[in-house]
Parts: sequence; C-alpha cells; structure tokens
Amino acid sequence: MSSPSAHKPIGVQLFSLPKRLNDDLPETIEMLAQMGYAEVELFGPYPFSTDMARAEWEAITPYLGFSGSGFFGRSVQEMAGMLTQNGLRVAAMHTDLDTLQYRMDKLGEAAQVLNTNYVVLPSIPEQYRQTLDDYRRMADTFNQIGESARQAGVRFAYHNHGYGLHEQDGQTPLQLLLDHTDPELVFLELDIYWTTAGGADPIALLDKYPNRYRLIHLKDMTELTRFSGDGSVSTEWLSLFPYMTTAGSGILDVAAIVAKAREIGVEHFIVEQDLVADPDVSLRKSIDFLSSLP
Repeated sequence: MSSPSAHKPIGVQLFSLPKRLNDDLPETIEMLAQMGYAEVELFGPYPFSTDMARAEWEAITPYLGFSGSGFFGRSVQEMAGMLTQNGLRVAAMHTDLDTLQYRMDKLGEAAQVLNTNYVVLPSIPEQYRQTLDDYRRMADTFNQIGESARQAGVRFAYHNHGYGLHEQDGQTPLQLLLDHTDPELVFLELDIYWTTAGGADPIALLDKYPNRYRLIHLKDMTELTRFSGDGSVSTEWLSLFPYMTTAGSGILDVAAIVAKAREIGVEHFIVEQDLVADPDVSLRKSIDFLSSLP
C-alpha cells in the first residue's frame, strides 16, 4: 500500500500553532509547506462570522494569549493566494454553530475562493446537548445545516469532541445523531484522541459508520487517559492537553487507525496538536511518522 502522503495528502489544523500564525503568517505557512504538509484546516471565527461568534471569541482570547483566527487579518483572497503560493490546499473550515446556521452563504463564498468542500462544527455548544431530546433537536438542526451547505456548494461535517459516547437512558447520543441525520447531508470528522478519551474505539466507529467519516484528526496520547466525567465540559478537555503528543509517539495505534480510515474512504488526514508548545519539532515529527507508514 502506498504511503498516506501518496494515497491522501496530510494536512494540519491551524489551531495547532495559532500564536505562530498570529505573529508571522507568511513565514509559518511557508514552514508548514516545507515540512511536507499539503493541506491546512482553518478555524474561525472569520470576518463574516456572526456578532455572537466573534464576541465569544473576543471573550476568551485574553486567556489564549493570541487573537488571530480565520484568515489572520487578511482577506479570503489574500489567504487563498498565500496558501496557493506555498502549494497548500484547504481541507476544511472549522466554524461555530451560529455561523453555520446564519452565515452559510458567506461560508460558501469563502469556501469557493479557497477551493474547499467541507465546513465543520468542532463541537456542539454545551447547552444544546444536555439531554437526548437536545440531541434529537440537534439532529434536525444538522439536517437543516447540511441542506443549506449543499445549496452553498459545500458539505457539512461534525467533529465530535469526546462527549456523547456513552449510553443515556438506553441510547448513545452519537448514534442517535447519526440515526436521525441524512447521510447525504451530514458527515463526520473523527478525532482519535478525544474519541479515545471518551472511552470509545476509533477503529470500531470507522467500521460502524463507514459512509459518514470523511475527515480525521490525528495525534497521539502519552498514556491511556479518560475524561474525569463524560467529557461534556471544556475543563475536562483542557485537563487532558498534557497527555497529547505527536502521532506515533504514544500508545494509540495510529497506523491501524490510518489503515482503517483509508479503507473506508476518509478523504482528509489532518494532524492536530492543540496549541502545541514546539510546533517546529512536534508537527514535523507527526508528518514524518505518517509519511513513513506502509
């Protein structure tokens, strides 16, 4: 079997190194291309995101230590040109629920300029996933977003952040979402780290829903670690950041997961190490490992 770089290009989620991008966007984009990455995945908010989305982002940036997102102060045309100049394509655009619901026309226009096909919800806001009825309502919302995405010329995908993987009143929320959403309108992005932290098996999910997963986030875990609760609150996610490591350096069978993802037709393989301290070293290690797989 060919290497993943020949089989499918390897991408990187820009939330792995936002401070570097914030400080020097052109140099950082060039660095990623020189490492061998062929795609990037953007994160919002964007200039066209809703007022609520931008206000929520502005409220947390003092704690993050950077403020850049989206196109990092450039226009979408400037961002597209910079990426093209470095031989990089856009795998997907992460964005918030409000923007997906009320700015899909603008998302579609930007996606066309960037020549990308996927707009992705990174997580469901906590207040909308408290009960199974919440998940049923969210399934209806996902179908509506998926239809508006199709009309805008893109595909909608949902990135599950590790919650909703255990039974509640006899049903698993993730399965409920999938059972009540149109497989032609709603796709999935699997995060192998958060899925494992949530107590689920990434390969089992890929096997169970082979027609839904179209993107995958790749990283590794230094030791097998679970959420302290059900993974429903951000403090549980933040507490597990110290266990995150480069692909191939931990206990996850990344090679087997990648092989299964290839088998079922995953289109985008994306390295993500959230806010990694040493992107020059860590992101290079990840792509070197992935490129070495048989």
